[in-house]
Amino acid sequence: MTKERMVGRQAPAFEMEAVLPNKEFGKVSLEENMKADKWTVLFFYPMDFTFVCPTEITAMSDRYDEFEDLDAEVIGVSTDTIHTHKAWINTDRDDNGLGKLEYPLAADTNHEVSKDYGVFIAEEGIALRGLFIINPEGELQYQTVFHNNIGRDVDETLRVLQALQTGGLCPANWKPGQETL
Repeated sequence: MTKERMVGRQAPAFEMEAVLPNKEFGKVSLEENMKADKWTVLFFYPMDFTFVCPTEITAMSDRYDEFEDLDAEVIGVSTDTIHTHKAWINTDRDDNGLGKLEYPLAADTNHEVSKDYGVFIAEEGIALRGLFIINPEGELQYQTVFHNNIGRDVDETLRVLQALQTGGLCPANWKPGQETL
């Protein structure tokens, strides 16, 4: 089964219901981020009320100001409902909850966005840990997909975002502030 590449092409458009940082229900979409001239950091996780997921979600939230400084909007996505998301957000971190989040959690309940981004596990009805960075023009610049037992590294996500924003050639182990090629 050959799957077409996504990096370097227009990212699949999406609009999903979400729990916003103010804990109200709303919508998130790639189109809105593009209109606002923002980068999009779209990440998928398997499901709410699990063990690895809250460590990633809260780590991204704790560093949200760094994404904001880079003109990037962060959106977390699972196949759970907005009501499950809200219950998890309303659960304290000490009780395996999320507490206050600085970015929206979107609900891909029909699995369309997970399928469009190639991270849907049909047998389980959940998404793999996929992370996608999309530029303000809607072009997918970066993708990585992890096994669900492994959490992502926020430092690496920020490093890649900054590398993409240089517009230059960044050598191996490039760090922000270093010369590009």
